[in-house]
Amino acid sequence: MLPEFISHSNIKCMKKTLIGLALLMAVTGHAQEQSNKGINNEYKLVWSDEFDKDGIPNPAKWTYEIGFTRNKELQWYQPDNAYVKNGLLIIEGKREKKPNPNYDPQSTDWKTNREFAEYTSSCVKTLGLHEWLYGRFEIKAKIPAVKGSWPAIWFLGYKPRAGQWPLCGEIDLMEYYRVDDVATLHANACWGPWDSAKWPISHFLEKDKEWENKFHVWRMDWDKDFIRLYIDDELLNEIDLSETITREGVNPFHHPQNLLLNLAIGRPGEDPSKTEFPIFFEIDYVRVYQK
Repeated sequence: MLPEFISHSNIKCMKKTLIGLALLMAVTGHAQEQSNKGINNEYKLVWSDEFDKDGIPNPAKWTYEIGFTRNKELQWYQPDNAYVKNGLLIIEGKREKKPNPNYDPQSTDWKTNREFAEYTSSCVKTLGLHEWLYGRFEIKAKIPAVKGSWPAIWFLGYKPRAGQWPLCGEIDLMEYYRVDDVATLHANACWGPWDSAKWPISHFLEKDKEWENKFHVWRMDWDKDFIRLYIDDELLNEIDLSETITREGVNPFHHPQNLLLNLAIGRPGEDPSKTEFPIFFEIDYVRVYQK
């Protein structure tokens, strides 16, 4: 029997109140989450990829680099190593031998005098499809923090318009590799000189011992005055764009840039031979907001 002061009608009212509170909390929480992700009165989502369809990366959003590309890295870039699965873009680095179709034993060029590639990986980019001038860029990802891996989230200007690198400008929202055998995160900008910030992984492990096993949000806030690079809302580097004028008198960071996501292997001087493969660079989403 119900106590006299708790009637069935009162219970219905209490249920309605609790349901209303639950809905209010859910809506408020969702709104707060969206606000934290940049969807507020100041920013509007203009481009994104949530990687919600298994298979190849969306060809309307991504293209690929092919072969040996830069820095005398060890990997051969190919589309097969980038795929979408379970809501993630996965870039897989493999230890596998692949013949170099451009091999020339007489060549002095590192891209053609290697008979084989010992590793394969992938680099996806928006070049020719999408580019942006200013905005907030958020990429949620988990990196393979192992020796020999070189994952990156970075941006490049369009060379025919802005000039050859570094005059076209480069922004490295995230690079991971080892410096003097210390695992290090980098947040950089280059326009001729470099503005570099280096953070040992130990800085993040001190706050979270499981840091290397988790996804993190890398964010760039870019306007006409500054580029600010963050991880999980912690400021890593701030670049004053009044100081980024090239010797030709051009500011490359006042021109659009395209996005690249890649997993390089074997930065010069870093031997990945004892690293266990495959390794995975996993991206949960890419979101671009503009005012």
